[in-house]
Amino acid sequence: MAKISPAEFLRQVKQEVAKITWPTRQEAMQMSLFVIIFAAILAVFFLMVDGVSQALIAKILGV
Repeated sequence: MAKISPAEFLRQVKQEVAKITWPTRQEAMQMSLFVIIFAAILAVFFLMVDGVSQALIAKILGV
């Protein structure tokens, strides 16, 4: 790998950062809300799976 100067590296970083399309505030809020809702749904799902598996194991072991 060829070595480049720090100045050249920073120039390349600046070029790459300019290519980024950042989300708008509204898009970021919508994506955050989606993640929170999806995480809550998954939490409830795994809570139910845990409860069912706990009941089955207790029944199998006769506890």
